[in-house]
Amino acid sequence: MNEAMKVYILRLRQDDPKKATGSKLLRLRLAERYRPVRGLIVLNPFSRKYLSPLDAEVAKGILAVDASWRRIKEVKWPRGIYRRLPFLVAANPINYGIPEYLSTVEALASALYITKNQEDSLRLLNPFKWGMEFIYINKQRLDLYSSVKNEEEIRNLNGKFREELME
Repeated sequence: MNEAMKVYILRLRQDDPKKATGSKLLRLRLAERYRPVRGLIVLNPFSRKYLSPLDAEVAKGILAVDASWRRIKEVKWPRGIYRRLPFLVAANPINYGIPEYLSTVEALASALYITKNQEDSLRLLNPFKWGMEFIYINKQRLDLYSSVKNEEEIRNLNGKFREELME
């Protein structure tokens, strides 16, 4: 069993705090406010490297930047180990069914799931009415991503799931 992975959020206040899932996680104390920590995985959609279960061996925690997708290019990413999430589909009410436009909680829950912290993943999603829907629509992908041996396998699965969507 993995030691619990710390979860951090850098809140940029670019969107409505009532709808921002990062704000809710902070209020519920399911995540901590970002502070510089060595060995932090920074979820960054522009990273060339994908998150894989191997990252759990080096990571001290996971950081999500709670920002608006409309302003994502303005983000100044904090230092850390940059990783992008593989192909997943959003279940949040704002971007339901849209591939890769995950909310902060969906991104963090995915990262935890992939790094074999499934119980923590579910605990983050639990306060959201649609949280378990995210797992339901992505279960096969998350299970496969969390079982890979290297980043190349993640890349291959990512490509396969993208192709399936295009068919």
